[in-house]
Amino acid sequence: MLTQGAQPAGTSDEQSAARAVREMFDSIAPRYDLLNHVLSMNVDRLWWWRTARKFRDVLSNPDATILDICCGTGDMTMALLRHRLANSRPVLAADFAHQMLVRGRAKFVGQNAAAIEADALQLPLANNSVNLITTAFGFRNLANYCAGLAEFHRVLRPGGLVGILDFSEPDGLFGKLYAFYFRRVLPAIGSRISGTAGPYAYLPASVHKFPPPHEMLDEMRGIGFTNVSWQPYSFGIAGLYRGMKA
Repeated sequence: MLTQGAQPAGTSDEQSAARAVREMFDSIAPRYDLLNHVLSMNVDRLWWWRTARKFRDVLSNPDATILDICCGTGDMTMALLRHRLANSRPVLAADFAHQMLVRGRAKFVGQNAAAIEADALQLPLANNSVNLITTAFGFRNLANYCAGLAEFHRVLRPGGLVGILDFSEPDGLFGKLYAFYFRRVLPAIGSRISGTAGPYAYLPASVHKFPPPHEMLDEMRGIGFTNVSWQPYSFGIAGLYRGMKA
């Protein structure tokens, strides 16, 4: 079994963890994009675009139902839209943090996307109704990882695909150097720019707690996903989990 889920400081159960995550992201929403691009040196944009390209076949199907869950301020949604035709079904962009979703909606207003305020653990979607689920740097913040995978599996149609893009911890000398930056330098810069320390102390802690790829892949198989894989990005700083509902 996977580690239960995200557990921000001061939380003791899934309900308090989810509430803390929502409040944290709502609080940093105004500067979220600036901080992400500065701290990643814009490499995050390449990760979103690369992930979207992996799913070009399903995205090019105008009748496919696409869900970008934990969409945040909409960057993954925007990457998906690059591969959607004008007459396609709208991409469903969902998040439970209201202020993040407000900023995401502002990016894709007038484009082929619909914003939905929804919890990834309780999706307002029917069984077997979605062709593709993507989530970028949001799955790690769920209060229960197993429940999240099960919910994704529930709403996917047979043959439907899931893509989970998230951080990981690289190995070797590069991993040690990156760990110093990620755990010491990044929180200091993020705290100075944002004016609050909590979220940027939480980030490296949450990545350290997040299960390694082999555990995630085992859990995906246990839930019922097939053809599961993990592809590292940028020397393992991040990576894409993929799976299909049989």
